[in-house]
Amino acid sequence: MNSAIKVFKKTAPNGKFTCYLNRRDFVDHLTHIDPVDGVVVVSDAYLSGRVVYAQVTVTYRYGREEEEVIGLHFSKEIELLNVKIYPTAEKCEPNKVQEYLTEKLGDNVRTFSVTVPKNAPNSVILEPGSEYVNQPLGVIYNLCIYVANKMERFPHKYNSLTFAIRKVQFASIEDNSLLPQTEASKSFLLSQGKLIVEAFLSREVYYHGQQVRATLEISNESNRTVKSIKCHIIQHIECTMTKQDFNRIVACRVTRDGCPVYPGNHLKLTVPLTPRAAYKRGKFGVALDGQVRDRDSHLASSTLAAPGKSINNALGVIISYSFCVTLTCGTIAGELAVDLPFKLVHPVVTNEVKSREHQVIFEEFARLRRGKSLNDDF
Repeated sequence: MNSAIKVFKKTAPNGKFTCYLNRRDFVDHLTHIDPVDGVVVVSDAYLSGRVVYAQVTVTYRYGREEEEVIGLHFSKEIELLNVKIYPTAEKCEPNKVQEYLTEKLGDNVRTFSVTVPKNAPNSVILEPGSEYVNQPLGVIYNLCIYVANKMERFPHKYNSLTFAIRKVQFASIEDNSLLPQTEASKSFLLSQGKLIVEAFLSREVYYHGQQVRATLEISNESNRTVKSIKCHIIQHIECTMTKQDFNRIVACRVTRDGCPVYPGNHLKLTVPLTPRAAYKRGKFGVALDGQVRDRDSHLASSTLAAPGKSINNALGVIISYSFCVTLTCGTIAGELAVDLPFKLVHPVVTNEVKSREHQVIFEEFARLRRGKSLNDDF
């Protein structure tokens, strides 16, 4: 069965030129970033000496728009690049999709390819906690194609068109270099022994929708009794603009399997949990990688750092995950908790035409389906 390649199409309000993108996500591979590429269909007769420009902007909104007052804004917009794409002396080496579109759309096709800086933040949307929000919170990218006599910071809407794009990071399960594991113990008053728990995960990297299975080994050498075991996956969010960090629980399970664990007993248990955005749907601050109104948007992926660099130097919204295990020994005896950090990412995907047998589907960008996540567009 031949696979289909989706191409997104948008026409300027004046109807004089059209842009085609074969992907809305440009991937950060840590060593390099995929370019934002596509084609523009525009005639030389319409240009009449004018120039076609490509502008990429990133908006970091860290507060609700309806709470802004005169002179106070809770957003920062940065222009990452604004370059001339036609006519230009630099020739763009077309990829397979651009070659197909050039052959299909005729002589007025102009290919382009632009690359954003390596330190640009990843696209993240924060759940606003309310349905009455004009602008989503988080990091949003926009690609603007416009025609003008000279480079402009704010192009006229009549002669421009805008695509919402995303900067994402993908990873492979085969990249598991570490096996998350930890051990903790707790002493109790008037007790000679300790309560010891050892926990580990099967791997470090998980894909969205996969179960995260934690194996627990509990050794109760104290005179206290373990009454229950609570496991939850925590999403850690750090906003670098406001220097704030907070946590959100995205999966939780309380189990009494094997409990109570009496003094002198041992227990080995495996607990599976699947982190999902729907678990805390509507709660403020949950980080998503798609639009807020998409019902099945995935949780935001973990922020990855290049080898030799620290994740603390990343910009925008930094995301990380951990599997937390809490042993409850009663009100007086208290609890014993351990954390297992892991990475939650998307698998590597491709959107290339490898043969003439591929089917190419054109979709109007203004008619994107609601109720589906951005990941379904591949």
